Amino acid sequence: MEFTIHNEILLSVFAIAAVMGAIANKTNFCTMGAVSDWINMEDKGRLRAWLLAIAVALGGVLVLEATGKVNLSGMTFPPYRTANFAWLRYLLGGAMFGIGMTLASGCGNKTLVRIGGGNLKSLVVLAIASIMAYFMLWSDFYGIVFDSWMAPLAVNLGTFGAKSQTVDAVIGGLAGIESTDTLHLIVGAVIVVSLLAYAFASAEFRANRDNILGGAVIGLAVVAGWYLTGGATGTEWKEWAEMADVPPSRVEVQSFTFISPMGDSVRYLTHPGNFSLINFGIAALAGVIVGSFLYAIITRKFRIEWFVNLGDFANHALGAVLMGVGGVLAMGCTVGQAITGISSLAVGSILAFVSIVAGAVATMKYQYWKMMREA
Repeated sequence: MEFTIHNEILLSVFAIAAVMGAIANKTNFCTMGAVSDWINMEDKGRLRAWLLAIAVALGGVLVLEATGKVNLSGMTFPPYRTANFAWLRYLLGGAMFGIGMTLASGCGNKTLVRIGGGNLKSLVVLAIASIMAYFMLWSDFYGIVFDSWMAPLAVNLGTFGAKSQTVDAVIGGLAGIESTDTLHLIVGAVIVVSLLAYAFASAEFRANRDNILGGAVIGLAVVAGWYLTGGATGTEWKEWAEMADVPPSRVEVQSFTFISPMGDSVRYLTHPGNFSLINFGIAALAGVIVGSFLYAIITRKFRIEWFVNLGDFANHALGAVLMGVGGVLAMGCTVGQAITGISSLAVGSILAFVSIVAGAVATMKYQYWKMMREA
């Protein structure tokens, strides 16, 4: 069997994702946990790690674009920079995902990491979230339930002079600035410096090597994904796909996100003989699980965990439904939008990030209120 550029891309993605999974397991990198620590214990260590990941990813993309190593100005998956600003998708989908990940004890990436560590509860979450993501992506469910009333509410930023939804393009469109390349670098640099300053302002964070390692590695992995698909190798990959007898799935400029790949995985499993359906996202999903599993086995931290009771199952099942639906609706998760998306400087990604956090915070506040009332 010929080893093609497509195989090379998928193998590289799998390897990068395996490192992500191992490091996320080692450092306990968890976006839901970051919000929980902040709200319930006033501990911002993991929140700073998350912000560090965003800063590293954004900084890396700024450098790659400025040096001409990658080009994200065209179509990407998801379409982060599209001028069609589907603001309600980001708001509602983000809130749904934030609620869901809180009920399910972790976001998409953490669910995969937990599975690698032996958590069977997360395996159930993965199955349910994947099925819901499949319905959103590959059936009429999204069109019937959401698109019919959401699409008309989307805003075409082109009418305001913005060529895309990057922060600089929106500012430039409103201010009548024709070229925003320099502004893009300035805005991006200000955000990177601000996030780094906030993260490292804490002496406790600076002393925590795991938080620094987790944030840095996750951020660099996102940069690597963009470099792999948005640079010279990505161009060769797309040219190969155009000539292939059976074009493979999702040969587009992209980086790491974990909800849509869950839906794509179900699609592949319904046609297991069609290897062209194995794409970047599926390779990433498998890589995180394998990396986490290998770390858990090597360190003897592999532990089987199951639901405590029926209520525990119900919470996780409902959370999984909301994650699958909300993640696709918002066009990304706490990695796909809050790190990968923000690295493109898309306004929608920032809005989705805020909505995810708001949904998680509201759910945690409700859970605390309910616990106190029942005490």
